Amino acid sequence: MPRLVIRPLLATLVLPLVLGLSGPALPTAGARVSDPAPAAPAMAVEARAKPDTLFPRQGHTGYDVRHYDVGLRYEPVSNRLEASTAIRAVAKTSLRSFRLDFVGMAIDSIKVDGKPARWRRTAEHLVITPRTPLTKGRFVTTVAYSGTPSDYTDADGSQEGWVRTVDGAVALGEPVGTMTWIPSNNTPADKARYTFRIDVPNTVQATANGNLVSRERRGLRTTWTWQARDRMSTYLAMVAIGSFNVYRSSVESISGRTIPLWSFVDTTNDTSTAARALLPKVMTFQEKLFGAYPMTSGGMVVDNAAVGYALETQTRPFYPFSVDAATLVHETAHQWYGNSVTLRDWHDIWLAEGFATYAEWLWDGAHGGTSPAEHFDDLYATPADEGLWHPAPTEFTSSADLFGEPVYNRGAMTLQVLRERIGDTDFFRFVKRWATLHRQANASTLQLVTLAEQVSGEQLDGLFADWLELDGRPAGY
Repeated sequence: MPRLVIRPLLATLVLPLVLGLSGPALPTAGARVSDPAPAAPAMAVEARAKPDTLFPRQGHTGYDVRHYDVGLRYEPVSNRLEASTAIRAVAKTSLRSFRLDFVGMAIDSIKVDGKPARWRRTAEHLVITPRTPLTKGRFVTTVAYSGTPSDYTDADGSQEGWVRTVDGAVALGEPVGTMTWIPSNNTPADKARYTFRIDVPNTVQATANGNLVSRERRGLRTTWTWQARDRMSTYLAMVAIGSFNVYRSSVESISGRTIPLWSFVDTTNDTSTAARALLPKVMTFQEKLFGAYPMTSGGMVVDNAAVGYALETQTRPFYPFSVDAATLVHETAHQWYGNSVTLRDWHDIWLAEGFATYAEWLWDGAHGGTSPAEHFDDLYATPADEGLWHPAPTEFTSSADLFGEPVYNRGAMTLQVLRERIGDTDFFRFVKRWATLHRQANASTLQLVTLAEQVSGEQLDGLFADWLELDGRPAGY
């Protein structure tokens, strides 16, 4: 996820710096969000096991969500949203109560398995008590809510959540902003499928993740229904509403599938021709290296939203104002690394950003530019006291470092060091195997190290410790 702060690597690329979240109760639009406070002792009824190490107050480990059915009726002029989300989940154990992550809008009603439930709000949660305690197994929670959805000003000054534009809005969620518009189990470890039904005036268009199922016009309004059939973490959910030029095309996958591409580009600033023409070529190039494209569709959203970053929203990445080639390569690579193979804990974000950055290096080297080895050498010459070397990619403690330079560039350097150590044949076997083994699932750095050792037959824990855990410039490379 490049956020539009210039990266040291390439002036055309952008670097994300995102938030930590705790904040006061019910933050309002534009509220500044700080790092999370330490997690409160877990209540027995919540069956809380291993919370995310960076955002311990996000997510609930007592249940797994299988599907979100999100209904939105939006008025662009007033920025008012009337919504209902039905959440199909499986309780891992008996629950007298459970939490959803949600901030902002007013709650109109909450039902569990069709029956009204008691609920209360805390700073970031809906605490729901069903009429009858849940037993292990399936249950459905339906939340109706309305009002003006919030955006967030992150700890680094960037925005996420429900971001208003001149002609509508775009909803972006990395790392936690999705809870401004979807009551959810807002942790990357809980992936689910989604259906979005977006009711908007006929004067605008609406897109979301996945495949377009239907577009039904009734009077002065149209309902756009999108289905995300690939399992997705909440931070990758996206909705964009506005005046767009809509482009439909396709690309042939090495798997034999025809992959539909839907692109939505702001009508007032449509400079997307080159990027749309390049996208199939990028996908084909990356399929040769990473394996078959892991999603059911692709495309892009280019909108005039002054958020300061591009984002790998699943199947259809978001780009502010325009798309350059390097950023297109980066966000497309995320569909394999980050979106299909998703981190389980935010401290492993290098598994997404390091791979996507290395994908840029591979594209650059294959198209007459700087080779991956040259990128590595240029960065390795960085003085030892500069930010590239502090903190190590998996060892940061502040959310302000979640998308810092070590995660991107030092993460990519880790892959180049691995490639040089085990050789091209084993390296590209490993890269492809990683994408296949954990397709549509969650994974960790430990699992990656284990796989690299299995593929290569070498002991590699020291190499990964040097590059991912050591604060400072690794010596001898």
